[in-house]
Amino acid sequence: MDPTALNIDLHCHSTVSDGILPPAEVARRAHANGVDVWALTDHDEVGGLAEAQATAQELGMRFVTGSEISVTWSGHTVHIVGLGFDASNATLVNGLRRTRAGRAERARRMGDRLAEMGMPGAYEGAIPLAGNPELVSRTHFARYLVQAGYCPDVQTVFNKFLGDDCPGHVPMQWATLSDAVGWIRGAGGRAVIAHPGRYKYSILQFQALFDEFIQLGGEGIEVVTGSHTPDEARHYAGVARRYGFLASRGSDFHSPTESKADLGALPPLPDDLKPVWHDWF
Repeated sequence: MDPTALNIDLHCHSTVSDGILPPAEVARRAHANGVDVWALTDHDEVGGLAEAQATAQELGMRFVTGSEISVTWSGHTVHIVGLGFDASNATLVNGLRRTRAGRAERARRMGDRLAEMGMPGAYEGAIPLAGNPELVSRTHFARYLVQAGYCPDVQTVFNKFLGDDCPGHVPMQWATLSDAVGWIRGAGGRAVIAHPGRYKYSILQFQALFDEFIQLGGEGIEVVTGSHTPDEARHYAGVARRYGFLASRGSDFHSPTESKADLGALPPLPDDLKPVWHDWF
């Protein structure tokens, strides 16, 4: 099949991190939505990849290994998606395990802060919502706060309480950019900057981020993603052209009710960009 005709989705999440559906169910939803090439990219995890791959193969979808790695860069969190790596690579697996390690204490501290703001029980409420006890995240807290009636939806929770500059957020020191790109490349994969439109950097900071990423061997940037507005997609298409980045496409699907885009539902990449999958077929 002509690669330009394929529906390719290279960013989504399952219950192994902060998604609502188990890996097999995410695979089935992707297939039902017409996805031909699919990657599961759980946060700092590869534990769902075997189930995801087995189901994708049963359904006739091409599967790509993936993970979305949390990085601290210039005081903020950046996400680096790794694609097409060896999921059994010991350095990668151990690096992801270390990256996850601080989440439990962070979750307790977030629960304390929310209790101080008049929302007690958030930690205890978030734990059962996390399919993976090592990956209790802000999203799980947000879902609990919606269920408990404190906020109407998850986005409101982030806007008021758990966003990066909000009173309930507890910052983490994640992996370094060098570590994340090194783990991905060392395992034979390709490193991609996820949803750059979400990061609150100045023009000079973005330039420094892109330059360092390229120097470390990073290759791609998400252009079309559920996190981007059409204007942001056009802007980062221009960034891809300017820096020579490979372009990626992914829904960032978490849930049928929460996500801004469903699996496989995004517009295609601009024709003049070289896609991250250009040499996969």
